[in-house]
Amino acid sequence: MVQKTIAQLFDLTRKTAIVTGGAMGIGYGIVKRFEEAGANVVVADLVEKAGYFFVKTDVSAEADVQNLINKTIEKFGSLDIMVNNAGIFPSRPALDMDLEFWEKTMAVNLRGVFLGCREAAKVMKRGGSIINIGSIDSIHPSMTGLAAYDASKHGVWGFTKNFALEVAPKNIRVNMIAPGGVNTEGVANMMKGADMKQVIKEFAARVPLGRFGEPDDIATVALFLAGEASSYMTGSMIVVDGGVLLK
Repeated sequence: MVQKTIAQLFDLTRKTAIVTGGAMGIGYGIVKRFEEAGANVVVADLVEKAGYFFVKTDVSAEADVQNLINKTIEKFGSLDIMVNNAGIFPSRPALDMDLEFWEKTMAVNLRGVFLGCREAAKVMKRGGSIINIGSIDSIHPSMTGLAAYDASKHGVWGFTKNFALEVAPKNIRVNMIAPGGVNTEGVANMMKGADMKQVIKEFAARVPLGRFGEPDDIATVALFLAGEASSYMTGSMIVVDGGVLLK
């Protein structure tokens, strides 16, 4: 086998990628890196991102996900990379949780990943890379109040491994990134009313590397998983948490 150059290993030219939840936060960080690497990028979100090919998508709705795939194929002719990033981060103690809260979390965080994986794999005729965004909560709970979130993210990890087995013969690789705390709009909204500088300072004190994560910390790992640099990886999890799980 001819050894590729570093540039070739991270080159996404002539590749088409979908990023769900791509209008902000981790998703937008991934969109920017993929675009820099030469990919055609489709932003799937509920809120439009100007300057990109956008398809309004509720990832928990089967028809929306199917429309997303169809619109991508109509525009670019193929799909090579699927990033299932869209998710919600609601907090409520299980004893106070109603069924609607539970079902909504599962619908977006777990059903959305299933639909994205299934529909993407159907059209990846020449192989491809599917990247699911889990969480360090896929491995270990970070705080009380996240029972529904943690269950959904544990499910993403279990599904990722099994789906990787299923589609490996089609040369489709399926991997997961498990971020720790990342400074995004979603985190800011969850902490609304709190002193964000103080929150970040207190969180950073728990991180061995001493800082909050940034969207690009996740995006660069997604770039690695999307391209040829990770061609012998499937069913794997990459933890990107600054060392939090070491404690």
